[in-house]
Amino acid sequence: MHVHLTPVAAVSGALALATRPNDTALYVASKSGRVVAVRGGQVDSTPVLNLAGQVSTGGEQGLLGIAFGLDGNHLYASYTDTNGDTRVVEYAMNGAVANASGRQVFFLHQPYANHNGGNIVFGPDGMLWLGLGDGGSEGDPNNTAQNPNTPLGKMLRIDAASGQYSQWALGLRNPWRFSFDRVTGSVWIGDVGQDSWEEIDFAPGVQSAGMNFGWSRFEGNHLYKASEPAPGAVPPVYEYSHNGGNCAVTGGYVYRGARIPAMNGVYLFGDFCVGHVVGLAGGQVRDLGISTSNLASFGQDADGELYVLSLTGGVSRIDPS
Repeated sequence: MHVHLTPVAAVSGALALATRPNDTALYVASKSGRVVAVRGGQVDSTPVLNLAGQVSTGGEQGLLGIAFGLDGNHLYASYTDTNGDTRVVEYAMNGAVANASGRQVFFLHQPYANHNGGNIVFGPDGMLWLGLGDGGSEGDPNNTAQNPNTPLGKMLRIDAASGQYSQWALGLRNPWRFSFDRVTGSVWIGDVGQDSWEEIDFAPGVQSAGMNFGWSRFEGNHLYKASEPAPGAVPPVYEYSHNGGNCAVTGGYVYRGARIPAMNGVYLFGDFCVGHVVGLAGGQVRDLGISTSNLASFGQDADGELYVLSLTGGVSRIDPS
């Protein structure tokens, strides 16, 4: 399984990628608040959406996730506003661009400026899924991840039409990036760790509601806060330490494309600091020999091919060598 990275688009601050039904473009969100369309390797001159001035961009904040509705008529943006609070807003599409004003679908006050989560994905159930961190600082000082009375530290399923939501899973520190296997429907979550351990969490599918992934009693498989109970905590399917310069897991996707048959069914992820892309299959990992600086996210196109997003290096596709 030999692969390389093919540069696709030089988008500064690239942080999220989405596809639109019946559209070959790749839609890329930048941390600063812009969404652009990439067609044939060229970035459209007119932004699809520009939230500059409405988005806080310090640290872990910014335009953190985008998704298109199932009919492609609406674009959803997840971002931290100028007060640092989480908003998910729906924008109607007008041809190739989104209307400037939108309809708020979800709002949450954030107690700190980090651990916002922010990734959004339409799941196989047709619901808009949102991953939220524990609200920040460090060590979950407010014990939110195990508290069922707050959406912090949870995975949510949102009805985009009404804004009503339910908590699908709890016990998460910062599920920065999560995805669905487009073949099996399984859920893969890269949950950013505290001081020592990064973890990959797994659920068989949408039907697995109520899973508790253990934070802050556990960091990975290791006891972190003995005083905080986590009934029925589910351990990660994989963890790795901060040795060698690792600092924060960047969750990816199970590969289901056609260009690299040997990679079918392999879950790809990386680490923000080290930047190496690795594959997980059968509990074993393999470094794929490709890396990028500031590895912030992954993306998947309509054909199941995968992309690597770098805050400083733009968007690259994973191709066979």
